[in-house]
Amino acid sequence: MPHGKPAGVRCVQLTDDNRCRLYGRPERPRVCARFAPAIDSCGDSAAEALALLARWERATARRSGR
Repeated sequence: MPHGKPAGVRCVQLTDDNRCRLYGRPERPRVCARFAPAIDSCGDSAAEALALLARWERATARRSGR
């Protein structure tokens, strides 16, 4: 996404089965390549991962005054 990805917006590079179309390619964003999935950030399911991300977004929005 040329201008960044807003929180809560699905990445345009995700396939219907939630796989990255850019995985292993040089144009994959650095932030994605550096992300290491872990139970505390991804949970045990896609639903749990989305809930965790939403919680982090709310917490950081309060801290930044958004």
